[in-house]
Amino acid sequence: MELQDKMRIVQELVPGKQVTLAHIIANPDPVLYKKLGLDPKTDYAKSAIGILTVSPAETAVIAADIAIKSSGADVGFVDRFTGTLIITGTVSSVDAAMTAIMDYVQDKLGYAVVEKTRT
Repeated sequence: MELQDKMRIVQELVPGKQVTLAHIIANPDPVLYKKLGLDPKTDYAKSAIGILTVSPAETAVIAADIAIKSSGADVGFVDRFTGTLIITGTVSSVDAAMTAIMDYVQDKLGYAVVEKTRT
């Protein structure tokens, strides 16, 4: 293998208290659930997926707790090492959970937050 055929990826995390992504996918295609390893028993007609990334990464655990307690959303995936949280549920429950998370981390923890987006 020649040197030019090798790819080097450098990943860098800048410390900070921030939400870098807060996105809601309303009515996702069922194949997306399958590819993400989420519950296949979902009622896709009323479903949504919420994706959140936070730094420091451990904040994802707090965000997951807030999501569960603030709405009917379920935690599909949480990673305290990368700061990734995926929540699922109805569009309204995922939206309520994301709003509660964003409000808490901004108002109580002093995080910089991005605008919540939706497709």
